[in-house]
Amino acid sequence: MEIDCQSEEPLVSSFDEDCAELGNVKDMGLEAEAVVNDVLFAVAEMHVSKSLNSASDVAYINVETREGNRYCVELSEAGLRVVGYAFNQVDEDSSTQYHETVYSLLDSLSPGYREAFGNALLQRLERLKQNGE
Repeated sequence: MEIDCQSEEPLVSSFDEDCAELGNVKDMGLEAEAVVNDVLFAVAEMHVSKSLNSASDVAYINVETREGNRYCVELSEAGLRVVGYAFNQVDEDSSTQYHETVYSLLDSLSPGYREAFGNALLQRLERLKQNGE
């Protein structure tokens, strides 16, 4: 399966580099939008939840993997973690592992993500090789 990643943006960016800050507090709503835009090419669906209350210190992202599994992911200063197994669902008793990056989280959830990310990386390297010749 080939994925055409047209973006000239880097495939990997730092969690903190893209962070929008208000004073010394990160705006997680803006950070969530950046996370979604960064990996949207490698999932079936991904968007910031409009129905769950986000705050400056937490935001929720709905993700559907290429395998069709749906998750609600919490984004906070601690990182990203699955908090529900359906869109807009938060299990208050969730004790899932935090991930520092969206790449690590998706890598643990979706073989299809790994394949799409790898294909996009190979395509970019091929373009670089062709431009260098």
